[in-house]
Amino acid sequence: MSATEERGAPASALRPLVEDLHARRERARLGGGEERIARQHEQDKLTARERLDLLIDEGTFTELGIHGRPHFSQRAMEGKEAPADGVVTGYGSVEGRTVAVCAYDFTVMAGSMGMTGELKVTRLRELALSKRIPFIWLLDSAGARIQEAVGSLFAGSGFLFREEVVMSGVIPQIAALMGPCAAGTAYIPGLADFVPMVRGRGSMALAGPHLVKAVTGEDVTQEELGGSRVHCRKSGVADLEVASDEECIQAIKDYLSFMPQNCEERSPLRATADPPGRMDEELMDVLPDSNRKPYDMYELIRRIVDDGFYFDMKPQFAKTVITCFARMGGRAVGIVASQPKQLGGILENDSADKAARFVNLCDAFGVPLIFLQDVPGFMVGTKVEQGGIIRHGAKMLYAVSRATVPKITIVVRKAYGAGYYVMCGKAYEPDLIVAWPTAEISVMGAEGAVNIIFRKQVEAAEDPEAKRAELVAEFQKIIDPYIAAGNAMVDDVIDPRETRPTVIRALEMAQSKRVERPWKRHGVMPV
Repeated sequence: MSATEERGAPASALRPLVEDLHARRERARLGGGEERIARQHEQDKLTARERLDLLIDEGTFTELGIHGRPHFSQRAMEGKEAPADGVVTGYGSVEGRTVAVCAYDFTVMAGSMGMTGELKVTRLRELALSKRIPFIWLLDSAGARIQEAVGSLFAGSGFLFREEVVMSGVIPQIAALMGPCAAGTAYIPGLADFVPMVRGRGSMALAGPHLVKAVTGEDVTQEELGGSRVHCRKSGVADLEVASDEECIQAIKDYLSFMPQNCEERSPLRATADPPGRMDEELMDVLPDSNRKPYDMYELIRRIVDDGFYFDMKPQFAKTVITCFARMGGRAVGIVASQPKQLGGILENDSADKAARFVNLCDAFGVPLIFLQDVPGFMVGTKVEQGGIIRHGAKMLYAVSRATVPKITIVVRKAYGAGYYVMCGKAYEPDLIVAWPTAEISVMGAEGAVNIIFRKQVEAAEDPEAKRAELVAEFQKIIDPYIAAGNAMVDDVIDPRETRPTVIRALEMAQSKRVERPWKRHGVMPV
């Protein structure tokens, strides 16, 4: 007698149940149906499942909660269908590495976040945290599902943001804006590590245009209120503007390639044919003939990193400083660099915030930091003071001081005042600090110093301009990298062509770095 017969059921009883199971799965995978899928495609948007197909290695995705359905206790939900409750959740591999991912399905009730869907996402977050794997949101959602959220049951909501904070710095978190992300759910990208936005389709705002109109009387479009132009260029909430869903998925893969699985692991090494000892002759022509002339720091970066490839973070925001990932000798590194092409590379409120956030990100996940200095200092004046430049500058100072990852500093040209400090000057524990022969390390430049210190002598001279030029030339003699090197304040003065091999050898030297700090609950970071 078979086991099936022992239980009193014929062997064929399971087949219709399994057929029903597969039919249910197929209905759920269809989301909001063919008509809404077509509407999604008309807007040049992929569906949630199509996005997952692009992101996840073929055959590796395990879906959780496909049978999810809305809570029908609310009268407003009666008669409504919401396959998988509007969000696809599960885990799979991205280029061989396991990740957790949730994709909101705009074809199902505009991707709104219902109670069941959020229970699914919570379950996934718990798995991601306990298994120490990266967490990815593919966001295309109208926000909270009002039909379920309205009323005093709202008192129990909001835990998803607290959970996101708990995961912060433990596992990488990516929030890709491939459609709207409305109201309070905009805090999902606000708390994430990496936020790419699709141009013309991704958006985030704490209120939509209708509510803004009702509250403030302001007439705005969704794009004007919270589109990619706003958040990639002005607010700085997002990190990268891309042209399509496909580009967005590729950006996620590129970003992940620089990140470890979690804070206890190292970023993966990537083989390269670019020799670690390569000395690029073109570096001899990167700088102009005058320290008053700008140049593009990206040219320098391209010539020292593996294969000339770097991954920019916030490239359209606060352009006076560059923050990007790259590899050197196969190792992932984070680069913080002055950009003389933009306002001479001066630091201001937004650029200090941009650099501080990037330093914190790299330090959280053990990514070594390379600082390329050509910084005239911080912006001055009433506008920046009223905007809190001391507070913003202190944020960058705090982040660089707190960072315990390997830190390597190259002084390319200007290194003036507090700009030298926050770009990891000698006092901020760089594992190696070297200067090019063009380096000018000083509290300020020769001309500025002469204008302040010798102002009266210049004004009293028969030929003020000649006197100023004479004093500038004299002052310039004491702004000399060999003086700093001679007093052991920098480790060496190097040939610019030696930059790449020098950095790679320093990374090898510092790879087992350990730093002890006094015990504390946590510091009080300026915000």
